[in-house]
Amino acid sequence: MGILSGSAAVTRFTVPALTDEPDFEAVRFREIEPGSETRESAGFVPAEPDAPWEVGARRWFFRLRIDTVRPDPTAVQERVKEMVRAELDQGAEFVGSKKRKKMKELAEEELIFGAQPRSKIVECCIDGETLYVGSTAKNILGRVAETMRRIHVPADLKAPWVDRGDPDIESPILETYEPGESLLGARFLRALIGDREILFEPESGLVKLRTEDARVTLGGSVLKDLVRYVERGCEVLSAKLISGDPAASFTLDGLSFRVSSLRVETSRHDHWTEQLDERLGRIAEVYGLLERKYEELAPRLFHV
Repeated sequence: MGILSGSAAVTRFTVPALTDEPDFEAVRFREIEPGSETRESAGFVPAEPDAPWEVGARRWFFRLRIDTVRPDPTAVQERVKEMVRAELDQGAEFVGSKKRKKMKELAEEELIFGAQPRSKIVECCIDGETLYVGSTAKNILGRVAETMRRIHVPADLKAPWVDRGDPDIESPILETYEPGESLLGARFLRALIGDREILFEPESGLVKLRTEDARVTLGGSVLKDLVRYVERGCEVLSAKLISGDPAASFTLDGLSFRVSSLRVETSRHDHWTEQLDERLGRIAEVYGLLERKYEELAPRLFHV
C-alpha cells in the first residue's frame, strides 16, 4: 500500500509554505556497507534513479528508505538453545531468565555480521502545504516527521479539529494518547450513521468499537448491530466507508483521521507522474469530502 499503486494508506501532515526547495540531497539515503557496525540507515531517495525531486508546481515526490540490520530471530532462538544445552551439559542445574537474556544478546551479536539489511520504503508527496505519507503506521510516521525536520521542513499531523482549533472532548470509556488524535473523530464516525453521502459499507462492512468493557469488531452487514452498540453509548474507533462519485471504498481511523485501504481506480498512463496526478487527486477528493462533512457535522459532535 502507498500513494502510487495499490490500495492507498495515507496520512497527512501540514507543512509551512516553503520558500525554497527542500534539500533532500542533504539527507539522501546511504547503504550500509558490509561488515559495518551501523545497524540502521535512513534517508531520502527519488521516485526513480535520477528522477527529479520536484514533479510539479510546488509539488515534490520522494521516498523515505529505512534499512535495518537485524539477525534472523529463528537463528537467534536456535543459537540460544545451543548455549543453554552447553550450560546444562557442563553441570548447570538450570539456566535462569537473566542468563538466557545475556545469551540472546551474545547470539544476536554473533549472528548479526552475516545478516542482510532489510529495507522499508515509504512514498511521500508534498503538495502545496500538505505532506501526504503512504503509511498509517505510527512508528513510520514518526520517522518521516523526524527526517523532515533534518531538512528544516517541520511537519504537523493534519486533522480537521486541528485545522479548526476545536477543543477536545472527553469520554468515560475512551482516551487518546497519540499526537493529533481526538475523540471528536470517534464522534464524527458516530454522526455519519444514516448519512447519505458517506455510508457505512452495507454488505462487507468492518467496524471497530470501544464498549465500557472491551473492544468489539463487527463484520459483514454491520448497520443494525452498529446502531444498537451506539445507542448503548459505545464509541466508534474505525469503519469501512463508501462515498463519492465515482465511488470510493476506504477505512477511516476516526481518532487520527487517517485513511487506509482506499481503492483508487485510475487510467493507464505513459509516465509515473501522470499516475501520481490522478491518484493524488482522488486521495485529495476523499479527504476533501471527509473534511467538508466534518465541518457540516461539527456542531453535533460536542453534544452527544
